[in-house]
Amino acid sequence: MTRSRRLQDDSGQATVEAAFVIPVLFILMLLLLQPGIVLYDRLVMGNAAAEACRLLATSTDSYGSAAASCEAFVRHRLAAVPPHDCFHVHQGNCSWEIELNGNETSSVVSVRIGNQLRPLPLFDTASKLLGLTNASGNLEIEEVVTMPTQPAWAASTEQGLSPKDWVGSWL
Repeated sequence: MTRSRRLQDDSGQATVEAAFVIPVLFILMLLLLQPGIVLYDRLVMGNAAAEACRLLATSTDSYGSAAASCEAFVRHRLAAVPPHDCFHVHQGNCSWEIELNGNETSSVVSVRIGNQLRPLPLFDTASKLLGLTNASGNLEIEEVVTMPTQPAWAASTEQGLSPKDWVGSWL
């Protein structure tokens, strides 16, 4: 093979390009992974809070157990989040923070769900520098959902919210 022929040979070009492109692709995939985890957590938390609001707004609390059963329902829904530290810091016991406010007699009900997650390796240093982490180095996320117990159309009718008045108006 002549010298000019060797200079024009492209046999190692793909290997050199792959050596530069593959690490960049892995870093980009890792950079997309942390926002995906946070988004997944927030979606599950938001849906669980919205369903708990509906449950609080329609439950009759004759024995004082509605809040306890609603919290158990929320914890069951939150089981969709894996107990891995990058999704949910699971310190021995379940560390979800759940606050339930209101019942069927309230004008509004609200549910707050708090969570902590450990940032992935590239994000932990950046989040510490930006002050996004707490004292233990975890990110804190929370979802708050507030809903009225009665729809606006029902509250604005001349019959009011009393079931007896509604039945009387239909007869």
